[in-house]
Amino acid sequence: MSDCVFCKIVAGQIPSTRVYEDEHTLAFMDLGQVNPGHVLVAVKKHAASLFELEVAQAEAIARASVKISQAIKKAFEPEGLSVYQANGKAAGQTVFHYHVHLLPRHAADGMELVWPVKNPPREKLESHAEKIRRQLA
Repeated sequence: MSDCVFCKIVAGQIPSTRVYEDEHTLAFMDLGQVNPGHVLVAVKKHAASLFELEVAQAEAIARASVKISQAIKKAFEPEGLSVYQANGKAAGQTVFHYHVHLLPRHAADGMELVWPVKNPPREKLESHAEKIRRQLA
C-alpha cells in the first residue's frame, strides 16, 4: 500500500533500525521506545489487522516474536515482557499494518494495561461461546 508507513519501512523507503528479517516478517526498533529493547515485529506483505492476516503470516510472526523475545531477554534482562497487538481504531490501533509490540517490562516502569472486568454469569459466557463456535464450522 503506497500510503502505509510500515510498507514503506519494509521497502526501505523510510529508514528504520532493523533487528531481524525473514521471508514474511521484519522486526525493527520502535521509535517510541517505552523501555529499552522495545521492538515491533511486522508482516512484510500488507495486512491491516489480524482480520486480514494469512495463516502463513501468522505462523511467521509468532516464530519471529519468540526468537526476538528470547534475544531481548538475554540482551536487556527484563523482569517480564508484554506482547501487545491491537486491531482496529476502537482497539487502539494507530498504524493499520499488522504488527506486534515486544515490550521489555520492569516493575514500576509506568506502563499499564487495564480494563474494566465485568464478570458476566456463566450462562452469558456460554451464549457468547456458542456464537463463536457457530462461526468456526
